[in-house]
Amino acid sequence: MSTLDTVALIRAKPGSESVVLDALTELRVHTRAEEGCLRYDLFESAATPGTYVTVEEWTDQAALDQHLGSAHIAAALAAVDGALAGPPAIHPLTPA
Repeated sequence: MSTLDTVALIRAKPGSESVVLDALTELRVHTRAEEGCLRYDLFESAATPGTYVTVEEWTDQAALDQHLGSAHIAAALAAVDGALAGPPAIHPLTPA
């Protein structure tokens, strides 16, 4: 069975780091409970503080798509409205 690995980069505006981190921490709880989620870890970049990185593994693209359309993604985006330095950068990965 082939799974889908994904990383997402989320940059907080200076001064908004705690708002973004709180929203992402809450999102992590709900995401890990999703049926198609095999891994969902949250990190802050040591090289660029205020940049948060999720490292994810999904059963397949359909599971990721369902996640991206979920109510808890919408709630997280609403919670960080105006606090992000740009849109989240989502990177589905393929082996090199």
